[in-house]
Amino acid sequence: MSAPAIEAHEPFNRRTLFWGIFASLLAAAGFFLLSTYAPDFRQPSDGGATPLSSGGSGYAGLAKWLRLTGDSPSMARNESDLTDPALMIVTISPDSDPEALSRIIEFREELDTLFVLPKWQTMPLWHHEGWEMKTERLPDSVINSWLGRIANAKIGNGESTVKQFDVAGQMVNVPDQLQWVPDQAPLIAAGNGKAVLTEVEDKPFYILTDPDLINNAGLKDPDRAAAALKLIAFLQPEEGRVMFDLTLHGAGRKYDLAKLLVEPPFLALTLTILIAAALAFLHGLGRFGPARAESRAIAFGKRALVDTTAMLLRRAGRLEELGDRYAALARVRAGALLGAPHGLQGEALDHWLDSRDKDEVGGFTARAQATGEAKSLTQMHEAAERLHDWTARRLGERR
Repeated sequence: MSAPAIEAHEPFNRRTLFWGIFASLLAAAGFFLLSTYAPDFRQPSDGGATPLSSGGSGYAGLAKWLRLTGDSPSMARNESDLTDPALMIVTISPDSDPEALSRIIEFREELDTLFVLPKWQTMPLWHHEGWEMKTERLPDSVINSWLGRIANAKIGNGESTVKQFDVAGQMVNVPDQLQWVPDQAPLIAAGNGKAVLTEVEDKPFYILTDPDLINNAGLKDPDRAAAALKLIAFLQPEEGRVMFDLTLHGAGRKYDLAKLLVEPPFLALTLTILIAAALAFLHGLGRFGPARAESRAIAFGKRALVDTTAMLLRRAGRLEELGDRYAALARVRAGALLGAPHGLQGEALDHWLDSRDKDEVGGFTARAQATGEAKSLTQMHEAAERLHDWTARRLGERR
């Protein structure tokens, strides 16, 4: 009795494999997108005067404070967000991009904007991620370089003599080394002619000269925290929304290859390549035609020998020198096939072969000479064919 046939079973279900591959590709695409845009949403770890920084000079505390009190602020991450009619708070740091500030001023020409000047030079605390330590106050020349881009004003000299001042109805203590500008009609004053909050003429721009009123270090004082909310509410437009700017700190300007692949105008090219790859993959799932047998590395037969010899001659650059030699071999072969007298060679053999041709005078000699004078492979091939045809025709006439 013959043994029963054993059915072959596939180790994995094809549908399971398909969904597994699809899930893997989807996860890879998600990882690529998240890793590409993660830096734009990651909170800075080295402090700085940004709305995402938890350092002393940062403004993450104000953003959270507004969120807790029901006025959740948004973040402007690209230039298209700069045209939002909400009150935009632009926090300037010493290492901000001046060109980015010029673009903000251009986009916000007719929109309410609060500019907060820098004040302190800081350095990160390495043993506390996100913390920083102030080292000294920034020179007036540095602050005036930023202030001059917004308004025609300069930082005032001298300390304020008052101990407290009014911020939208809330009395607060004067910050350390108060920073102010001369203004006869200030919105918030720390004494006669000393403005802490001033308005730019003919523009809906406001300048807060001392950031210690609203930054993280300043909000540890309960009076300043309450005054910060009143200050923002005082400047808010009718819509009552607040937005922090991040473009001044690099958001929306750090392009790399990954972003170019997934954003217009190159997004269309990326989708085209992915679709073409998917079609190629689907096309490769099924075989068309018989499997191609693997050929030998060194083929057998005379043809393989001839092809190998021709390849070696071509690589050596000696093909152009074969015309004369082929004509000599063709002469000897034609004489032997047509029965030439023994001992005839060279021109004597050519004359004898020419005499065999009744239709053409010097037919063999002309063809042999053309073969020897051929300079290109094409000319040599044509001349050799004519010489071979002459011999074959004379041999046919003899038979």
